[in-house]
Amino acid sequence: MEEVVINSGDTAWMLISTGLVTLMIPGLALFYGGMVRVKSVLNMMMMSFGALAIVFVLWIIVGFSIAFGDSLGGSGIVGDPTQFLFLNGLDNASAAIGTIPAAVFIAFQGIFAAITVALISGSIADRAKFGSWMVFAAIWSTLVYFPVAHWVFAFDDFVAKTGGWIANDLGALDFAGGTAVHINAGAAGLALAIILGKRVGWRKEAMRPHSLPLVMLGAALLWFGWFGFNAGSAVASNGTAGLALLNTIGATVAALLAWLLVEKLRDGHATSLGAASGVVAGLVAITPACAAVDASGALIIGALAGVLCALSVGLKFKLGIDDSLDVVAVHLVGGIVGTVMIGFVGVDVGLFNGGGSEQLIKQIIGAGAVLGYSFIATLIIGYAIDKTIGLRVSKEVEVEGIDLKQHAESAYEMYSSSRGGSSL
Repeated sequence: MEEVVINSGDTAWMLISTGLVTLMIPGLALFYGGMVRVKSVLNMMMMSFGALAIVFVLWIIVGFSIAFGDSLGGSGIVGDPTQFLFLNGLDNASAAIGTIPAAVFIAFQGIFAAITVALISGSIADRAKFGSWMVFAAIWSTLVYFPVAHWVFAFDDFVAKTGGWIANDLGALDFAGGTAVHINAGAAGLALAIILGKRVGWRKEAMRPHSLPLVMLGAALLWFGWFGFNAGSAVASNGTAGLALLNTIGATVAALLAWLLVEKLRDGHATSLGAASGVVAGLVAITPACAAVDASGALIIGALAGVLCALSVGLKFKLGIDDSLDVVAVHLVGGIVGTVMIGFVGVDVGLFNGGGSEQLIKQIIGAGAVLGYSFIATLIIGYAIDKTIGLRVSKEVEVEGIDLKQHAESAYEMYSSSRGGSSL
């Protein structure tokens, strides 16, 4: 890395952005926690906090090196795990990456890794062993997220000399993680939902959100934190960060309106759950495209994501796959929409903006590669864990309440252990 002068403005913005992205972890915990039944709230929230802890420890030890180290053999597949092992000198006040302290960039990217794993948990709500989830989080982040982050985020001559194949060889655009975060997590969520199977009583019992105010609060915190997620990915306080921030708002409100419109036309009413889900769908979709499109492009991406994600929720019933909190419909579908739409509405590169089909093909290849690798790798990891220590709790534990059996706690004192067998 070349000697650079640390810019105080860039550093201040990235410190704030790192804090905002970290806030997304409890925001996600509230969002997911509000959507499950009373007897699963704490387990759902613990899966997010647990993912943050285990993934960030691994990020410091070896994850950053796998993601941002020199590509082994120049393959663009995986970074050298020994180059920055235990951060190897980057964890001091004088080390810099770009125009900011290396420590800030490392922390910022480490939270990206943690929230990607946390997103997966929504697909297996109500029925996963907490200990097995922690083992899965450790293995999946090491074998799936860290290498995929190398593909997408490791640009040549930024942290190391040689980076990932999607960023440098393919040239697919992903500004803040539509592929590495959302398609990656969505594909993994689909695989785990298949492995664990349906919840007891799925489609027979009411499994409504126990607290919609918590869902709305969680969505609000995610939206707030997402400004750091998207605008912070500029790694500078500049015009690109400003454009990303503007588009993050535009796409999100468009998706919110589109989701509510679908609900109104299909069901006759617009719901708060739909509003919260529309917010997240818009945030997901604009993530890869927030610096590649103008404001009108952001509105198009958001509106399309709101419609397609809302319609995709029903697919799990047709396919018989119990994706508990619609990780596939929101994150996989939304991530694909945002990634592919760059090829249509991207400024100067999109098909509708005189760019031809070249960028569109690149976007499809990038999305497909991450989807395929994540899905297959997760099936292997998930089945291995399931056949050894087991991924799913017993039927009795699931029915009585996973919070009481896995954590010896209940979310609300009014619901005592004697009522653990209710369907709440």
